[in-house]
Amino acid sequence: MSEPMPRTLVDPESVGVHPGRLRILLDRVRTDVEDGPLPSAQIAVARSGKAVAFETFGAASPTTRYITQSAGRPLLAACVWKLMSDGLLDVDQTVGSVIPEFANNGKEGVTYRHVLTHTGGFPMAPVRYEAMRDRSKRLEAMSKWTLDYEPGTRMLYHLTSAAWVIADTIEAITGQPLPEYLRRVISDPLGLDLELAVPPDRQIGTIAPIVAIGDRPDDWQPDPWGPWFFQDPEKLAAGEPSHTICATALDTVLLFQAMYHTDLFDPAVISFATSRVAELPMEGDYGGDGHLAAKGLFVNVDDGPASASPSTWGHGGAPSSLTWHDPEVDLSVAFFNNGYPATGYDRSRSGRNRSLVISTLAGDVVVG
Repeated sequence: MSEPMPRTLVDPESVGVHPGRLRILLDRVRTDVEDGPLPSAQIAVARSGKAVAFETFGAASPTTRYITQSAGRPLLAACVWKLMSDGLLDVDQTVGSVIPEFANNGKEGVTYRHVLTHTGGFPMAPVRYEAMRDRSKRLEAMSKWTLDYEPGTRMLYHLTSAAWVIADTIEAITGQPLPEYLRRVISDPLGLDLELAVPPDRQIGTIAPIVAIGDRPDDWQPDPWGPWFFQDPEKLAAGEPSHTICATALDTVLLFQAMYHTDLFDPAVISFATSRVAELPMEGDYGGDGHLAAKGLFVNVDDGPASASPSTWGHGGAPSSLTWHDPEVDLSVAFFNNGYPATGYDRSRSGRNRSLVISTLAGDVVVG
């Protein structure tokens, strides 16, 4: 049985983290709040099973959780990796073998490998708002989905569709809805505070509210995942799995560390899930510009800073959040904020630099 992860910060030098470089990283985040556009931000760093830094700046507290956006995809991935660790799921199973409704309309050959690497062929398949809290309606929607391309031949972000397949797979296999499985099987045993589908009455004062920042450019077009979506308490409570898991930065890095320092996960599964399971040009909106992308099982691989190793895995997200783990030096980093431009992702010069610089400084904190 796994023990809760230790939440007390340790001396950075005791785990080979350079205290001076760590201070520079924290000061960089502080600057974007005290002298920049962010209403609040939170950052955490952990190594060798121990947290060495956890800071919250601005209008938030250390217990404040953030809407993790796409940077929380590794938290959802952890649920899949746990299923695999327990021998309950094989990535080369077809989805239809677990969710029969999914196999309609030529989708009988889609496997979980396809789903988890964004190569499934149904990138923008919809689950409407009214179906988010009703599994029967979600299964009905999945039965109507069609393929845009042959599975495994192209890579486009399955913006929400893949996550709903994961959610309903977990419920089909375990009998537990995803929010319950996340809490009972992942969060509670490790002493963490990860939560999906937070009720509106518990959002106030516990979750950093999304704040619209910056100007709208002349050619601005509304982004469906802009700040207004996440400002709606009911939308957050509906629990869309790939964007609305709520967590602190500390909870996030401790989960990453738990994958390597507890018996909750099978080490062979973690090694495979964070390897280059698929490599194809990434196409489409939300991160697709034709570059060759390496995907693990619902995480990016070799997508960290140049200061980290090529085996680094994790995920970035709107507005300029990031989470990653470098297994070569056992370093975990999470950075969240709640300043959300009208354009969704912060594509401004300062926004791009924020993600780049914070991630690069984080990768440089290890001694040697």
